Amino acid sequence: NDRSLEQEVQTYLSRTGARCLSGVRLSPAQWSALVFVLLNSEEELDEFKLNKYDPSEECLLRLLPVIKASRKADIGDEGCVALISALKSNPSHLTELNLNFNKPGDSGVKLLSTVLEDPHYKLEKLHLWDCSIGEEGCAALISALRSNPSHLTELNLNCNNPGDSGVKMLSALLEDPHCKLQKLLIGEKGCAALISALRSNPSHLTELNLNCNNPGDSGVKLLSALLEDPHCKLQKLQLWDCSIGEEGCAALISALRSNPSHLTELNLSRNKPGDSGVKLLSAVLEDPHCKLQKLQLWDCSIGEEGCAALISALRSNPSHLTELNLNYNKPGDSGVKLLSALLEDPHCKLKKLQ
Repeated sequence: NDRSLEQEVQTYLSRTGARCLSGVRLSPAQWSALVFVLLNSEEELDEFKLNKYDPSEECLLRLLPVIKASRKADIGDEGCVALISALKSNPSHLTELNLNFNKPGDSGVKLLSTVLEDPHYKLEKLHLWDCSIGEEGCAALISALRSNPSHLTELNLNCNNPGDSGVKMLSALLEDPHCKLQKLLIGEKGCAALISALRSNPSHLTELNLNCNNPGDSGVKLLSALLEDPHCKLQKLQLWDCSIGEEGCAALISALRSNPSHLTELNLSRNKPGDSGVKLLSAVLEDPHCKLQKLQLWDCSIGEEGCAALISALRSNPSHLTELNLNYNKPGDSGVKLLSALLEDPHCKLKKLQ
């Protein structure tokens, strides 16, 4: 009965050490009982570790319901290999793969690359945040995407180490007119090479996330030239904590003034535009062609003067912006009063104010 099956699998689970299911042949009923027990375990659902059971392809596939329900899943090196092996045998259905915070490394990503080269593979979103990928793995991945570029629209390589050579290869991929990437997240050096590639083929990418990179003012000037291009279709630009000062912010905002019609979301949090930069940004917000809906200015060294200019701009063109974040700035009492008056304006469309 079900109760005895649960007791049987609990016996296996109570084994000490890793790989408690290694060498164990379970019946389909026992696998079902095991999944039931794990799905009702708060500890397992908090963080699932495949290596605790058995990093085999069968174990991985049988425990997929538990992996999906877990808040965090670590399938390890061998588990990544097992997963990719399973994908190779049936590549046509999966459209999104998230291996964030696992460790396939270069060897695992090389295996994954052979899957991505398959023309039957329909993967659209690939998340590889903090996956111990170096230049070698990055090269294999990009080579695969160049040979079969038609499906992938979103790629996350944050917190890996492709190095400058990897980012240059990624840049070459973006220059390919067949490349359909719309959302790209990178976490290392090479912003200049990347932005240069985007300038040569600016029409596809709609979202760019450079959070926690270090393009600095010089890199942002290159990015500004991209934004000035009338063919640029960027809608979301994330520049959180990018070491951008007043000079870089001025170049960026100047570009937005010359081509304001596409960008709907801008995140400049934890940079230093200061009051002078925010005054320039305010001039963009006053433009009736400006389509910004979300503006993140968390910890941007904005004082009363900058806050006053910003709010004045929003009152003169209040129809688009729905979200504004001014946390960790210093608007002072006068700025808070101006914000209150803005919120009382019946034309104000702000839904979220921080």
